[in-house]
Amino acid sequence: MEKNLLENQSSRRSFLRGTTAAMLSTGAVLLLAGQKAGAAGSKENSASDAGILNVALGLEHQGINAYTLGAQSGLLQKPVLDIALKFQADHKIHRDLLIGAIIKLGGKPVEEKSLDTYSKALNAGQLKSQEDVLKLALSLELGATNAYLGVIPDFKDYAFAKVAARLAADEVAHWAILNNALGMPLPKAMIFGA
Repeated sequence: MEKNLLENQSSRRSFLRGTTAAMLSTGAVLLLAGQKAGAAGSKENSASDAGILNVALGLEHQGINAYTLGAQSGLLQKPVLDIALKFQADHKIHRDLLIGAIIKLGGKPVEEKSLDTYSKALNAGQLKSQEDVLKLALSLELGATNAYLGVIPDFKDYAFAKVAARLAADEVAHWAILNNALGMPLPKAMIFGA
């Protein structure tokens, strides 16, 4: 299970690090920031941008389904379950933001896979306790944080860097709460973005 989690974190980082500022149109940046696309050249890169955003959307689908698996496991006690559902709601906001941008760019949003597919990919059959569920979520949130933080320096357009930072902030908040719930020690400095 540990190897699976590390591969997942690595794949998020690889995807987002591979997404250079040159590949992202200003139109997509504005759409993600909730503004209408109006920048010159945004149509030239629309197909490429929609493809990149679809990969990010796929990662958000995975996060949503990970929380579904945790909630349906019967392993989470009431206060923890409520927090997991709140985090899932945050990921749904991220998903909806990405879907809106992809559609505005003329793309077709990638569809969510079956819950069983995510269950197998996340090795959910190995979850035997609330602690197991929380450790899985903690690992996924750290991977998401590092993925979003990893691309901030690569963007030349401040607007997309800002959006990536805001998404990373949500992920860090989730990670910190999960870390605390697990009773784990405070992290060392500079843990995020490594």
